Formats: sequence, C-alpha cells, structure tokens
Amino acid sequence: MRSTTRGWVALVLALALAVSGSPGQAKGPESVASLAEVLSPAVVNIGTSRRVAGGNGVPFPEVPEGSPLEEFFDEHNPNNGLGEEQMQEARSLGSGFIISADGIVVTNNHVIEGADDVEVFLTDGTRLPARIIGADSKTDLAVLKVDAGRDLPFVEFGDSDSAVVGDWVMAIGNPFGLGGSVTLGIVSARNRDIQSGPYDQFIQTDAAINQGNSGGPLFDMDGKVVGINTAIIARGGSSLGIGFAVPGNLAKPVIDQLAQFGETRRGWLGVGIQEVSEDIAASLALGSTAGALVIDVTRGGPSEGLIRQGDIIVEFDGKPIARMRDLPRVVAETAVGKAVPVKLLRNGDQVVLDITLGRLELGEKLIANNGAEPESQPVSPPEDEVAEVPTPQGLRDLVGFDVAPLDEARRSQFGLAPEADGVVVTEVAGGSDADRKGVIPGLVVTEVNQKQVATVDELNSLVDEAREAGRPAVLFKVTDPAGTSRFIAVRLG
Repeated sequence: MRSTTRGWVALVLALALAVSGSPGQAKGPESVASLAEVLSPAVVNIGTSRRVAGGNGVPFPEVPEGSPLEEFFDEHNPNNGLGEEQMQEARSLGSGFIISADGIVVTNNHVIEGADDVEVFLTDGTRLPARIIGADSKTDLAVLKVDAGRDLPFVEFGDSDSAVVGDWVMAIGNPFGLGGSVTLGIVSARNRDIQSGPYDQFIQTDAAINQGNSGGPLFDMDGKVVGINTAIIARGGSSLGIGFAVPGNLAKPVIDQLAQFGETRRGWLGVGIQEVSEDIAASLALGSTAGALVIDVTRGGPSEGLIRQGDIIVEFDGKPIARMRDLPRVVAETAVGKAVPVKLLRNGDQVVLDITLGRLELGEKLIANNGAEPESQPVSPPEDEVAEVPTPQGLRDLVGFDVAPLDEARRSQFGLAPEADGVVVTEVAGGSDADRKGVIPGLVVTEVNQKQVATVDELNSLVDEAREAGRPAVLFKVTDPAGTSRFIAVRLG
C-alpha cells in the first residue's frame, strides 16, 4: 500500500513538472512590471488642508510619520517657526488618477470633502494646486482640475462589467503616504452592498488597499480602469484583505456629469420603494421576490397619477428589477426628460406605463417641501379619556396586535393628523411576528392585502379572508404619525 502511494505521488509530481518545467524554472503569476511602469505616471497623490478657527498659518498637508515624503514636506512647510498654535490641521493624503491630458483628475469625495486647499503631486515630483470641479456624496466621487502647462499622462476606463470573480486586478495608490505603491490581487466578489449609499454595487478585491489608497484606480490586466478604490474592512487602520471599489461603469456617467456641469443630473421616478420580502410575496401570492414595492408617490413628481402605492415595479426601460436596490441605480443612470416604459404588477395584473423622468436633484427639494413638519403637534390627553373599544376576538391571535377606530381621542393620544384615515394599532403582543417586524402602537393601518380599510370590521374581514384562502401572511399598509408609509407582511398565527 505504501509503495502504491509513493507511485501516485511520483506520477503527480511528474505531471506538474511536465506543465511547469524543471523545479528551477517554476514561476508564479506573470509579472505586471511593464504594466505598472506605463500606468503609474497617471496615478497621483492628493493632499488637502483646511483652516482651523483661531489659526493664522498657511494650510499645508501633513504626511504620516515615517513617510519618505516627511522630510520634503517639513522643509517646504511655510508654518515652520510660527509656533504650534499657528499650525493648520491637514487631512491625510489620498490618491487619484488623471483621465485626460489637460489635467482632469478623479478621486473620492471623502478625500477632498471640507478642504480649503487641494494639491496634486505627480510621480515626477511636480506639485500642482487643484480646483474642485464637482463632487458627489452618493457615489463618493469627485473631479478635480490641474494646470500643468503641458499634456499629462492619463488612463482610460474599461468595461467593469467584464471584470468577473477570479480576474486579476491591480491597485496603484498612496497608502500611508507611501506614494506609487502597486498591489495585485483578484476580483473576489461583485455587486457588494456595504450600506454606504443608495447606489452600492462595489467590486470587492483582495488587492491590498489601505488608508491613503482612497480615490486611486483599480486596473484590469489590459491597463483599463475598472474601479475607484473607496473603502476597506480594517482593524486599527490597516486592511484585513478586503477592499471595495466603485465600478467604472457606475462611476463614468457621474464623472462625465461632474466634469461637464460641476454637478450630477440624475433621472428621477418620484416614488418611494421597499423590498419585496418573502412574507410580502407570500401575502400577495407572488411567485418570487423580484421587484420594488411602491410605498409612496411624490406629489408633483413624474409618477403622480400613473404609479400607485402598492404597485410592484418589475422592469424599468427594459431592464429587469431583480432586487429593490436595482431600481434607484438604473433610474439614476437614465437621462432626465427621457420617456421610459415601466412594467409593474398591480393587483396581480401586469401593467406597462410610459413615464417621463424628472431630475433627482430637483425632486429631493420637492420632497423636502412636501414633507414639511406641521406647525404644532396635539398634546396627548390623559389615558382615561380614551374610550376602550374591544378588538374582535381572535384578531390578536392571528396577527399579533389589537386595533381600534380612529376617533379624536386616539388621534390626540398618538399624535395623528386630522386627515389620517384607517384604524390605529393600540397594542402589540411581545415576541409576535408583528412585534419583530416593527408594528407598534400608534401606527395607522390603511390597507390590508392592497384593499383599503376604514373600520375595524373591514380589517377583521380581510384578515379572515386571507386565513380562509390559506395565505401564510397578511400584507398591511401602515402609516406612522409623521406620515411615512410602508408595507409590513405579518405571518398568520
């Protein structure tokens, strides 16, 4: 048996040597030295500074202690000799890259946010003042402009959708102030949502990314930019081997708009949405959880009078909406003023509507105006002034909460607006499915399984219908005292 095992080992070793050559000729991954040499001159270091109240010195960047640039910065710091109280606070150095010969530079918004002065340092030692053309906090991108008096080396965007898990990628940047650092790794995941913004769709990579790499490029092996390095999972400021980059295909339209207009001009549908959970899908007898459930339609927005609360958007401009968070991204990437077909499910039927998109930036102002707080809130009366109205027996056992009619006493008790309509939740059973999903006293129930309710009897009847039909859950549309609506699917007990 032992000799047989040795024979197999010898055979495997022989096959390995046949592929890779003799032991002295074995090689690792192909070198990227020539690629790094070509691309590095287009990658820049970015220093920012901001004035601190009470200081009279000149803003000047600081570098991490021990950086090779520390001596150079100390020598040229105009604040030297002015005393500690004169020194200005400086942001840590970041990274960026040049995308045109005339000096357009891309970086992260968080690298330059709040800065009074921004400087760009080229690989040949040239130091240039930079002007912020535009920035976007939603995608954490910013565009700068420098004037070098000559054409600058630059890099181009590739197709980030072609970078799949397992592909080699290379990051070049300025970690810890160590300019011109090159790291190599692979795409380890796609479409990561790290809850940093509404359009999260990050490329995850194991190419080492640390503090100071922010804003630097992530290249494919053709030398094209497929991502902008933005975030890391870190401990003590050091990478744990997981970094995130904004995909180039998501970043490119934003960068183009910032470069051209100094601001973003995103498409806007004018609806509030939430995820179609498994319980919501079950309550509506849907075959899948695909789509985005509409919980609100903005007054004066593009969808007013067309899309309704409770509609489920399953396709936008020919693009399927597999998950709720897909919709904001594809809408934002669509041109303002474009008429697009929107496919949705309404009461089990498929409906297609043509909707002309508005502009998100203007829509956000409209939403803010529509959502102005009322001038005053009613004062809650003593509890004994609220008449007890019994909930129909069995409702609490079925859905885990009690309801009551909306009379003046309860409007006052829960701070509900005079125009609020429906029935109010008065008590929730602790540990019930309703409790776990955020049903609380004071919520107003306005719909059950997409049918309006105005009385306790109507609510009770619709819950009984769902139970008799064998549905595992009931879909409630609820509105809080601030007027915000959402859908909650509660499992039947």
